[in-house]
Amino acid sequence: MKKKSGKKYFVTGLLALSVLLVALLLVPISNDTDKVCFDRNCFKVEVVDTPETRAQGLMFREYLPADEGMLFIFEEEFIYPFWMKNTLIPLDMIWINSDFEVVHIYENAEPCEEDPCPSIDPGVPALYVLEVNAGKAREIGLSVGDRAEFIVS
Repeated sequence: MKKKSGKKYFVTGLLALSVLLVALLLVPISNDTDKVCFDRNCFKVEVVDTPETRAQGLMFREYLPADEGMLFIFEEEFIYPFWMKNTLIPLDMIWINSDFEVVHIYENAEPCEEDPCPSIDPGVPALYVLEVNAGKAREIGLSVGDRAEFIVS
């Protein structure tokens, strides 16, 4: 009888553990808390902070939701030129320094159709670059000198 009872508790425990694991797998893993805000205008961002993810960027993507963007995070403040190679979406590029100040804005970077693609050089050091859909910087009235707030996990 005790063996059956022990087996019953084992099976019940195994079943409970299985249900817990399935529940955990069904919970979406997202970066809903990763945002860059300028006053009340926030963009949900995909953070890219490794050489590999920064090199890939938004290449080959056909769509970027209106309130989303990509945040490039670098190890040190430096002048980081960007290009639009294999990028299919027109973008606004926003360079932000270590004090979270917008130091350069390049509006409406068009997909590159030349080879090689020309670089977009901000001419000023930055620690971060935010890419959003073309026209967004103007739409929210963003200017050099504005402050960014990062909510990044």
